[in-house]
Amino acid sequence: MHTDGVKPALTVLTTLAVLLAGCTDADDEPSDAAAGPPVSPSASSASPSPADESPNDPSTDTSTEPALPEPPHRVSLPTLMRQGPDGGRLRVGAEVYRTATQRQHEATYRSGDLTISGRIAIPDGPGPFPTLVLAHGYIDPDVYVNGQGMTREREWLADHGYVVLHVDYRNHAASDDTRIGELDMRMGYTEDVVNAVHALRRWDGPVDDERMAIVGRSMGGGVVYNALVAHPGLVDAGVSFAPVSSDAVDNFDRWIRPDPTRAGMADEILSRYGTPRGNPAFWDGISARTYFDRITEPVLIHHGTLDDSCPIRWSHETTRLMRRAGVNVTLEVYEGEGHAFGPQFFASMERTHRFLRRHLR
Repeated sequence: MHTDGVKPALTVLTTLAVLLAGCTDADDEPSDAAAGPPVSPSASSASPSPADESPNDPSTDTSTEPALPEPPHRVSLPTLMRQGPDGGRLRVGAEVYRTATQRQHEATYRSGDLTISGRIAIPDGPGPFPTLVLAHGYIDPDVYVNGQGMTREREWLADHGYVVLHVDYRNHAASDDTRIGELDMRMGYTEDVVNAVHALRRWDGPVDDERMAIVGRSMGGGVVYNALVAHPGLVDAGVSFAPVSSDAVDNFDRWIRPDPTRAGMADEILSRYGTPRGNPAFWDGISARTYFDRITEPVLIHHGTLDDSCPIRWSHETTRLMRRAGVNVTLEVYEGEGHAFGPQFFASMERTHRFLRRHLR
């Protein structure tokens, strides 16, 4: 279980929408990543790779937050580690969707000095309910609309008894914009997700703040890694679907450096921070894998073997490094599944539900 003394939130710089992201949610608008087919009503069961099942038992984990590493740069995960709780004032707005089992509303909350918009799904009933924060994948902020991305996951999870707050991120939808924009290397997105957890804890709604997790897809899967290393104990578990690499250089080299339409952005990044070879300390400082030994929560990763946006080798390597650092991590491998999770979407959600029921207790 979490301990409030070891889970400060983040108040930092601002965000990177496309940078290190590149991947797109299954229900997002088209972007640089392949979105894949829509979900199929039939779901085939995918067997996990035996080598990727973690033998660790989280119930025996008595670890505490390790000493803070020195920040190599003000744009870095160690900088986020030093930020105190700064999320709150969750406001539930207009109802935008209702079924027999749930209702969904527009929402806003404070993340540092910014107002962040999102969408909250609340199951019918008195609660309190286990609670999740969703971190969506990359969608061009210029076309993004409130609650876009992970809409399937949001509805499915609320139907199964979770309060779910989908974070729009800064510079998206009705959220406040920032001057640094896409040049903060996704640290601001991480700040917004962590502050969403704190906002939910301070809300007087039907939230069980002793049962909380963060769930992300694609770029948002990388945000999940960032949040777990920045604030051990913030939540009770983390789940990543088809995530980006836990090495920032992999993401930069895949989506920014080779793209002629982003040449200006790549030049600005390299000018500000240096090249990975010339300034490795900076790039290590924004890569979650550098700090995997700080993670104290169980992690579930879903990845398809035919993902042509975020290669599955990234998740194999992330799993290997997490396990080496002592993290209780499980990688579920989906044979023949692409980035968007179509036919095996429901199988992945059932596994997520079992994982959360086990660890949110």
